[in-house]
Amino acid sequence: MLFIKPTKIIYVLILPLIVVSGLVFANREIKNETSKKSSPKPLSAAERKAALKKWEASPDGINYKKWEASPAGKKVYAGAAKIRKHIKDYTNMEGVVTSLSLPPGSRLGFGVMVRINDDDYILAFGPEKSDTFFLNFNNEFQQLHSLKVNDKIIIRSHNVSYAPKYLYPIVSGDYIERDSKIIYKRAPRKGGC
Repeated sequence: MLFIKPTKIIYVLILPLIVVSGLVFANREIKNETSKKSSPKPLSAAERKAALKKWEASPDGINYKKWEASPAGKKVYAGAAKIRKHIKDYTNMEGVVTSLSLPPGSRLGFGVMVRINDDDYILAFGPEKSDTFFLNFNNEFQQLHSLKVNDKIIIRSHNVSYAPKYLYPIVSGDYIERDSKIIYKRAPRKGGC
């Protein structure tokens, strides 16, 4: 009969554990090194200023500066300035839906046009994601699709932006209320602020 010493059995059982734990540890180290390498070093103030100067001298930068100085650009900036305090403080803005579609050629995803304090704005929510199992649009914007022209809504947003392509400031829709009922609230970002 074959007899194996107990110490050899223990070695045979422990050896695979050591090998597996070594592989797991090595994999963790590789992932940590990769994530450290992929995060870019923030630019210094001088580097940011130099990059801005370079961009301003490019054709895109020149066109942007022309747009900023144009009557259309000034109008967009003035509209954004009117709601800046509400954006900064994340407070309610009363709006009226003026159109259920965005300007032609818009690439902002789902959105509507609204009037806030006698100025028009694009109220953008982002792209609609389709449900891969049913090839349906998800329910994230379902209640927003029930909006009608002349509906009075309460808007809260963390961001207003602008681009030469659009004649209106672009308000990111983060919270929408109609008739004292929340019809949309943006979900917080995963893994971020």
